[in-house]
Amino acid sequence: MHTPSSSPEAARAGGTPVRIGALVPLTRPGWTEAGRHLLAGLELAVRDVNDAGGIAGRPIELLVRDTAADPGRAAEAVDELARLGVAALAGEYHSVVARAAAARADALRVPFLCSSAVFDALTEQPTDWVARLPPAQSHGWRIYADFLLGAGHSRIAVAAEPSVYWASGTRILRDRLTPRAGSVVELDVRALTPAALCDELAGSGATALLLLAGHPEPAVPVVRAVRRDPRLAGVLIGAPAGQPEFTGWAASLGEDGAAVPFLRYLPERFGPLGARVGTALREESGAAPSFVAFEGYDTIAVLADVLRSHGTDDRARTAAAWPHVAVEGTRGPIRFSRAPGISVWQWEWAPVQVVDRDPAQPDRFRILHTG
Repeated sequence: MHTPSSSPEAARAGGTPVRIGALVPLTRPGWTEAGRHLLAGLELAVRDVNDAGGIAGRPIELLVRDTAADPGRAAEAVDELARLGVAALAGEYHSVVARAAAARADALRVPFLCSSAVFDALTEQPTDWVARLPPAQSHGWRIYADFLLGAGHSRIAVAAEPSVYWASGTRILRDRLTPRAGSVVELDVRALTPAALCDELAGSGATALLLLAGHPEPAVPVVRAVRRDPRLAGVLIGAPAGQPEFTGWAASLGEDGAAVPFLRYLPERFGPLGARVGTALREESGAAPSFVAFEGYDTIAVLADVLRSHGTDDRARTAAAWPHVAVEGTRGPIRFSRAPGISVWQWEWAPVQVVDRDPAQPDRFRILHTG
């Protein structure tokens, strides 16, 4: 997909455009709703920057490429965007895809600010070319494990698909729970029917089932089966990766999709910028923006600041700017540093919440835990 930013914004800033490549999942099997939210945040920020005069009088032009959750396609997009002369790369939601994009960006020496992927090992070796906004998976999922323990859940079952991302999540949960007298039971959601999974869960002694699986399949049938099984009436269903954040979850499951705690990266209260951006995103889409949309906006806010202060034509200077970033984002002040065990420049840390949809009002979220 080849979608530059619209010309009216570019015309207001004037001058030769500064191109930024954006990697976004916009078609299946990508999580398209997350991709649309990410793109909405990116595009709103581009309009705001251009309306304010762009980068030293030059407009930002966003070159959007659909990754469709395909690592190979993402790597090819990075190659193409590098040839087109982008000043930097932005975006991506899926961790496995972002890892492929980061590896290629590192090899080609193109700065990449990852908007929304949390996989700890975003690159195999430490790199100065890649920075990331969302918390690393180990940070957020440890907070989720602490929430479970605080709520009285120490024996946890995971309904997991085979994936390096889900396996990493399971390992993080086990490492956090085991020293605190907790345990994790693994259920292969590909090998078990929803009914068989309920049988396994009922005999496991687990008081919580975490969905480490895609939406709508196989997550939706599993939720429905567990909700309807009287043996599992007291079992908490959780989704740490954030599936219930999006309206597609509520549309698929209705009341069954409420009271499913998940991670999101928003503050308890927005400052003026976050409030303004949230209002603008809501007005454009007619729905409440997800945390992913704010991640998209913050990505462009950071890149615009870096390109203004360090120039637009030297990728090495752009990458060298990560440790000097000091930007007021929609969710708080953004600065990058080297976090232990993380191979890229990392915002330590975006705010983390555990929330769920209120059973009494499923379009309203309840904050259950913060970290």
